[in-house]
Amino acid sequence: MPKRRVSLADLHRTALGQGQALLGTVPAEAPRALGGFDTHGISQHTHPTVADISECLFFSPGDGRIWLQDQRMILLHSEALGSLRRELIDSIGLDKARGLLTRAGYVSGARDARLVRQQWPDAEPTAAAMAGTRLHALEGVVQVEVVHARYNAELGEYDGEFIWHNSSEDDEHIAAYGVGGSPACWMQVGYATGYVSTLFGRMIVFREVECRSSGAAHCRVVGKSAELWDDPEQDLFYLNAQDFVGTPPASLPTSMPEGARAKARTTYLGVPPGKAAIGNAGSAADPTASATMVGASSAFNAACHMLQRVAPTAATVLFTGESGVGKEMFASMLHRISPRSSQHFVAINCAAIPETLVESELFGVERGAYTGAGTSRPGRFERAHGGTLFLDEIGTLSLVAQGKLLRALQEGEVERVGGTRTVRVDVRLVAATNVDLRQAVREGTFREDLFYRLNVFPIHLPPLRDRRDDIPLLMSHFLAHYQRKHQRQVPGFSQAAVKAMFHYPFPGNIRELQNLIERAVILATDGEPIEPHHLFAGGEQSGGGVMSLHLQGNSGGTLHAQGVAGVGATPMQVPQAAAAASARAGAGQTPAAAPVVAPLHQAEEQMLRQALQSAGGNVALAGRLLGISRATMAYRVRKFGISAK
Repeated sequence: MPKRRVSLADLHRTALGQGQALLGTVPAEAPRALGGFDTHGISQHTHPTVADISECLFFSPGDGRIWLQDQRMILLHSEALGSLRRELIDSIGLDKARGLLTRAGYVSGARDARLVRQQWPDAEPTAAAMAGTRLHALEGVVQVEVVHARYNAELGEYDGEFIWHNSSEDDEHIAAYGVGGSPACWMQVGYATGYVSTLFGRMIVFREVECRSSGAAHCRVVGKSAELWDDPEQDLFYLNAQDFVGTPPASLPTSMPEGARAKARTTYLGVPPGKAAIGNAGSAADPTASATMVGASSAFNAACHMLQRVAPTAATVLFTGESGVGKEMFASMLHRISPRSSQHFVAINCAAIPETLVESELFGVERGAYTGAGTSRPGRFERAHGGTLFLDEIGTLSLVAQGKLLRALQEGEVERVGGTRTVRVDVRLVAATNVDLRQAVREGTFREDLFYRLNVFPIHLPPLRDRRDDIPLLMSHFLAHYQRKHQRQVPGFSQAAVKAMFHYPFPGNIRELQNLIERAVILATDGEPIEPHHLFAGGEQSGGGVMSLHLQGNSGGTLHAQGVAGVGATPMQVPQAAAAASARAGAGQTPAAAPVVAPLHQAEEQMLRQALQSAGGNVALAGRLLGISRATMAYRVRKFGISAK
């Protein structure tokens, strides 16, 4: 019997059990429990349900936009995606097309996981994990049947198996190429990996073991923590935008067989099976050393593509971005994948050079040039001859030093302090700055001619807040690194710690994340997961960008700004609840004597009013306080007839 199609309005109006029956996911008379997390099961009624999730979807035809909470969505013909898929395969090859689509799916899954964490912050881990299957179905991608799914928080181990029905990817792949010999649900595998990895803050690898595109009756996918796979390198390779990127598995315990450990170690360098490491990328004994670049977000991938594009040339590269985003790591990787990789990479922090020593540090000094110059020594330009010279924080150089640097770049030669001859140098210059050099030029603190000499090929590195999809990968990477460095046995992160990391704004970017995890590995007890108080023990303050309502038994609730480990959390009592509490106190009643609990819609209205009051009537700011988009906030304000003034 064909399944009846339902609209979002049907879902909104229909009782929860009836809504599930309309979707055909379970029989109306007997909802089927899902396996999960070493529990007896989870019901389809567990929140967030499909109906809950559908309330996050808003159509705004007046301005041509569709929103899934604060994420903009589009309705696109499946055949159009199939056409794009065919052109990608035919133009760039099967492997590259698979990698591109896998990474696109990863980003989609990571965004959905962030939505679930933000919208239902108190959901149980099992329910939050199952919400991904419901989102995938609601988005029209695939119907997911859960065989089993378990997560051991103490060991940090995930294990799940799912059956996919009605895969849109399979439909289009089979229509274009027929039944072949390999799985084809690449975006869906990427989605599952991104969703679960983001949800639990560690690398979870999904693999399609059966697929309709390879002749099976249905698609079967298995997901496990990266260290539980014997051969995760091929799966993780497709998450890397370039060969020099490494997507690390989670921690590699000493109990892991050496063969499996060797394969997992290879993956840190982003090297596919059978290929050698690029340049000297594999020379480090420690695979989690700072030379490893980790990421899968679109912003990170865009920077990697730019890096790959300019690497074979001799062009000057200028890295821009905030402090701690990894400018020196990108500069080092640029050298390692360039034709100059066999020569020296010389780095110098311009901010650390006293004004009086700039010339001698850059260009060298002859014996007797000044008091204390007992021997001749080459400068950084000479030492980098044939290789790469990296000038970090170049915006801190004085105007005099800038003029001397400009001449060396223009002439391709340097003269040592106290010397009488010039020395020809062949260096590739790479510079980095965390200041706006164009603004510095306008203010007269940076030479315009030097700026144009440096700004040949600029690459902007995004802050961590703009690449939050990479947070679980970075967490796994640094956890594994510092476990080995400090000889600790920490299984992973608690759910509270993962939530805190996703709410934290990271003003210090990757450098701060790295320091937080090193601190936590040292503070945590062996065998126990990392908790928020291990991470945020240095006085860090949350950005307070998300608020949630904590209902109480006194017909009201409190509105809490989400803090990290309780730091910076500022509860604000809902006004009407506070007034009711005061009235009861005046009547000599205690809060426990309250006979009635306020209905949920009243609590929601109170929360909206409080947020608007806190934001001074600014709908967009009120939405950010509540962790929802402006469109969602405006919709709910209209729904309750609240004036934004």
